[in-house]
Amino acid sequence: MDKGSFSLKLPRWVRRFVTDHSQMCYDLRERMDWVIDLAREALFRRSGGPFAAAVFDMETEHLVTAGVNMVTSLSCSVLHAEIAAIVAAQQQLKDFDLASVGSGRYQLVTSTEPCTMCLGAIIWSGVRSVVCGARDEDARAVGFDEGPKPADWAGELNRRGIEVVGDIRRTEAVKVLAEYKNLGREIYNSRRSDGQ
Repeated sequence: MDKGSFSLKLPRWVRRFVTDHSQMCYDLRERMDWVIDLAREALFRRSGGPFAAAVFDMETEHLVTAGVNMVTSLSCSVLHAEIAAIVAAQQQLKDFDLASVGSGRYQLVTSTEPCTMCLGAIIWSGVRSVVCGARDEDARAVGFDEGPKPADWAGELNRRGIEVVGDIRRTEAVKVLAEYKNLGREIYNSRRSDGQ
């Protein structure tokens, strides 16, 4: 790769996981079950943190693509699952604004509510809906720093025309977070979280 270029390449196993399911239709709970299964698989494959996300076309209900957290495996703090899923969808659909391509109605399904960085990415991505499993407080409970999100982050997305649905399969999503912690995997917040 040219030093000045950027392209996201998902792990081969994720690409197979997506290809095997790309034509399948899912209802909301089935979508979340699929994303949680992907997060669990990422946990065992040591791809990064215990998080996964996927982009679905809301018109056809088909899976567009997915992403997993790759912070520790690729040594890149911004490679959260939501970012990976959004970038992969934008690259696949060849447009930075998902609201202006294809059906223009794409949904991000994420195993855990977005952190402050992912919240910003969602706002600019063009997705029209965000579906979350575990809550921010669940990620914080195992030690992840989710950043300074507005208290009414869901309301802010709603005001921007992005629907937010939470607590879909929350119990199952929390189990993946707990399993990550119980296995002693790295909680990868900045080593300098003291503001210096």
